[in-house]
Amino acid sequence: MLLTPMRYKDYIWPHNPATYSITYERQVAVHKVPFGRYAMQDLGQSCRVIRGQGEFAGEGAYDAFKQLASVFYSEGPGLLIHPLWQISNAYFTALKLEQEPLPNYVRYSFEFRERYDGYSEALTALGAAGTASGRPEASQEAVRCTVSGGDTLWGIAQRCGVALEDLLAANPGIKNPNLIHVGDQVVIPC
Repeated sequence: MLLTPMRYKDYIWPHNPATYSITYERQVAVHKVPFGRYAMQDLGQSCRVIRGQGEFAGEGAYDAFKQLASVFYSEGPGLLIHPLWQISNAYFTALKLEQEPLPNYVRYSFEFRERYDGYSEALTALGAAGTASGRPEASQEAVRCTVSGGDTLWGIAQRCGVALEDLLAANPGIKNPNLIHVGDQVVIPC
C-alpha cells in the first residue's frame, strides 16, 4: 500500500518516518478526604503526543535533516498531516539527531504535541448595565470564563493574565480553589 507523505507546515517528508507512536492521556486529580479515603476528579483529556523515528539516506541526507531542523526552529503551531492519523494542529516540540551524522545517512527522532484550541474560545464578554447608547461602559463590563474539561483556576488565571488571588477575590462563591466543575462560570477581574 502506497501512503501519501507526512507534512508539517510547508515541509513534506521525502519518505515517511519508520516508526510512530501516539500517546493519549487523561488528567485525573486525587483529593484526600477524611478517614483515609479519596475522591477522584476527571480533568479531561490532555494533548495527544505524537512521537516517531525516521532516517534520511543517500546523497544530501544531512541537507534533508537541516531542512527539517529549520521547520523545527519556526515558531508557533502548524498543521500536521499524517497519511493515516487525523489531521491536527500541533507544535513541533522535539527533534533529536540519533547518531553522528554521516554524509549519506541521518537517523532522527521527533515529537509533536497537539494544540487544544478550546481554551481561547471559552472567554466571553458579558455586558452589565448599558449606557444611554445601549453599549456597556468599559468599566462596567465583566468577563466570564466557562470552565472546560482540564481547566484549573491557576490555568485560567495564567491564560487571562491575572493573579490567582485576584481571581479568587472576584469569585467568592468558589470555596475550594482546587475543585471547579465543567460548565462553571468564573468571573475574570478587569
